[in-house]
Formats: sequence, structure tokens, C-alpha cells
Amino acid sequence: MAPDPGHRRRGLPRTEEEAAARAAEAEQAQAEQEAPTTTETPASAPPVASGRYRRGLGGTPIPRAAEAVPAPTDHASQAPQESLGSTEASGDPARSAAPVADQPVAEEQEPVSAGDRPVKPGRRIGLGGTPVPRAAGEAEPKAEPEKSEPRRRGLGTPTPTPAEAKAETEQQGPPVEPVPAPTPAPAPATKQPAAQEATNYFGRSAKRWGLVAAVGVVGVVALAAAIVLGTQWFLGTSAGSDFLDRYPGQYSQPDAPDGYPWWLNWAHFFNAFLMALIIKTGIQIRGEARPQAYWTPKWNKKRKISLTIWLHQALDLLWVLNGVIFVVLLFATGYWTRVVPTSWEVFPNALSAGLQYASLDWPTNHDWAHYNSMQELAYFTTIFIAAPLAIATGVRMSGLWPADNQTLNRIFPTGLARAVHFPVMIYFVVFILVHIFLVFATGALRNLNLIYTGQDATNWTGFWLFAASLLVIIGGILATRALIVAPIASLFGRVGR
Repeated sequence: MAPDPGHRRRGLPRTEEEAAARAAEAEQAQAEQEAPTTTETPASAPPVASGRYRRGLGGTPIPRAAEAVPAPTDHASQAPQESLGSTEASGDPARSAAPVADQPVAEEQEPVSAGDRPVKPGRRIGLGGTPVPRAAGEAEPKAEPEKSEPRRRGLGTPTPTPAEAKAETEQQGPPVEPVPAPTPAPAPATKQPAAQEATNYFGRSAKRWGLVAAVGVVGVVALAAAIVLGTQWFLGTSAGSDFLDRYPGQYSQPDAPDGYPWWLNWAHFFNAFLMALIIKTGIQIRGEARPQAYWTPKWNKKRKISLTIWLHQALDLLWVLNGVIFVVLLFATGYWTRVVPTSWEVFPNALSAGLQYASLDWPTNHDWAHYNSMQELAYFTTIFIAAPLAIATGVRMSGLWPADNQTLNRIFPTGLARAVHFPVMIYFVVFILVHIFLVFATGALRNLNLIYTGQDATNWTGFWLFAASLLVIIGGILATRALIVAPIASLFGRVGR
């Protein structure tokens, strides 16, 4: 505890009685100081030792100046404050016995609590014990108490006084109600697709394609049954019989060549092979969202197309080449009269042949089965109308078209070419399916021999050649992959991503 600045150092005692009286007075002041007061003593106050005393000239030992006890204040009767620090400071007697030699003599203590009034400093006393009066006009120092009220000190955060709490509330303003966080709307429950619906084929799942196919088959069967029954009823009438007698289904062509030449057989096979690959790649182009590779021509580095488009166009060129050879031989040998109508009677005879096909009752003789008027119109449409349309629209959409020619672009726009090209492909698909059906429906062994061997026989040679050609066509379709096509395409340009 620091010495009270109000006490001044006294002179040496003159007699032993005076020294004893001063010692008794100091002990009495010490006892009064140790009594519980309102003064707040921090727990860390250094203890005051009473070990070594300075002795006078043969008298009673005099206590050190640091041990001087301040005069009792007039606040001694106040109730003790709620403070953990004051309790710990006054209740530990061991600290008062600690030696003073280990600490500085004039160690300063922490200031007393703000609520205590400072002790008035005493006057200096001379050697004779009489207090020395202060100089005139010297004012006694007064310590101004702090305006803030003392807070209770504890282990946690000090509790603010009511005045401070009110001031903080006024500064913060009126309490703001917390805005509840917006609750996200629950996402609508989505139906997880089944495993078989995960893979899409041209925008539809396999299950949906199966449903469409089933509905289509049922519709086709119902329509076919209605057509067959209706046609049989009509041909059973007198009007129907008279129409068949007048137009049997073909007109006379005495100058037309007979049979199937060898070049026609080979052209027929190559045409079937190339058409299968062209249709496959064309459908693949329409459903291809992310091509596996691209092809850039050597003569135009700025142009880049997918590898599938390159294969489709390469097959188109081979198909056109095969068609040109076929047409040249067709007119060179006079065989064109089999596929080009030479009389207007072709139209009523074609209708008669169609009615006989629909009634499932038609002649099976050689001329009628292979070159009736309906077949003649179909061949003519395929060779001289559908094929040129497919070639023209394909060239318009390819890199062979002069894109800088504004006049040609205005006459034949790209949109028109695309609108025509796909329906033409559908026509070829329908023609091939109907053609295969009629081959098997009008005598399979005889027809296959005529197509593949050129012989009018009913053995199995033509059938096995047909089976072998199917394996070649299927193998070609499976070979239209980027891994196989890329090395071939790299011979004519650069293949990359």
C-alpha cells in the first residue's frame, strides 16, 4: 500500500517517551486502516512489510515513511461496495507480512474507488512536534471525484449502469424487428426418368419410339385391311370387272428388250449399297448434335464440316457416278423403253395394276410382274425425277455450290433445298421397302435370280447372292464410324476436332 501523501515526514524524536507515543499512534492508525472501509483495494496491491525500522539516536525504532498509515476518512461508516478486489485485498494477512526490501520504497498504488473522497493532506510537523503552518494563500489540493458511478468488477463483462444502458438505447434508435429470411419455394417434384428413357434417339426416348412404332403398325394394318376389303368389293362389281378388261395393267411394248443385262445387275447392287449408306449418314446428320471430328479441305482452309457430312457427300458423289453410268448404258442399249412411258395408256393401266395389288390378286406372268405400268411410272419417277432433285438439293447445301453468286442464291435459296432434300430421302426409303416387298410377294426365288444372275430360274443361287449382298451392306453401315472414316478423309484434307 502506498503511503498517504497527507502525512509528512517527522523529525528525530527528542525523548524516548515521545518516540513511544508516536509508535503507539502509528499502530492505532494501522489498526483503523485495516478495518473494513468503502475504499476499494485492488487484488494486486503490494503488501506492506513491518520488518526493518530506522532507529534514532538511541530511541525507539521509527517506522518507515512508506509504512505511514493515512488518516481515517469520514467515509469509514459507509457500507462496503460489492467488489471482488476489495475482499481479496483485505482478507489476506500473509501479504501484510511480506518484507518491504523486495519492493521499492515509494511504490505507487492504484487510485481508490471513485466514490471515496480523498483524504486531506496533513501539515508538516517540525522537530518539536508542532505542525508547520502552510504558506499564505496556499490552497489545499482537492481531488475531484469521478462523475461516473463505480461498476462491479467480476470475471465477465461489466454490467452497464441503468444510465449507460439508456444512453446506448437512445443512440441505437428504436428497435428494428428482424426481417425473416425468405423461405425458398420448394422445387416441384420432377419425375426421374427411367433407365431406358435416359438415352434419346433423335429427340425421343427408346420407349417413346417403341410406342410410336406400335401405334404406327396398328394404324397401317387397320388401313391395309380396309383397303384390301374395299378393293375386293369394287373389283367384284361389274364396273370393276369392265375396268380390268379394258386396262389389264400394262400396255403393249413390242420393241422393248427382254430380260436383265449384266450391267443392270451390277448397277442395281451398287445402287442399293450406296443408297443404304447415304440414308444412314443423312439420318445421322439430322440427329448429330456434337460431331466426333471435323474435316477441312486442302483447297479451302477456312471451310470446316463434320466428318459425317464429308462421308455423306463422298457417298453422294459415288452414287451420282454410278447413276450417270447407268443412265448412259440405259439409253445406249435401248433399255430405256422399259422405264420411260411411251403412251398415255400408262396412267389407267397403272391404276388397274394398283387395284390388283391392293386386292392381293394379281398376275404372276413375267411381263406383268416386272414391267407393268405402275412399276414403269415408279422407275421413271425414281430415275428421272427423285434422283435429280436429290442431287440438286445436295449440291446446293454442299461446298460445291458457288456461295458468292448472289443471283443463284436468290433463285435457289438454302431453305428451299433443305425443305426438298429430306422428303426426297423419305421417298427413296418408301420405294426401297415397297420394291423389296414386291420382289418377295411375286415369286422370291425367280425374281432374285433375275436380279442377281440374270437367269429366269427358280433355284437358290439368287437367294444366297442376295444374302451375301445384305452382309456387305450391313458391314458398310457399321463401318461408317469416325475411327474408320478418318484415315480415308485425311487423304483429301485435314481431320481434327
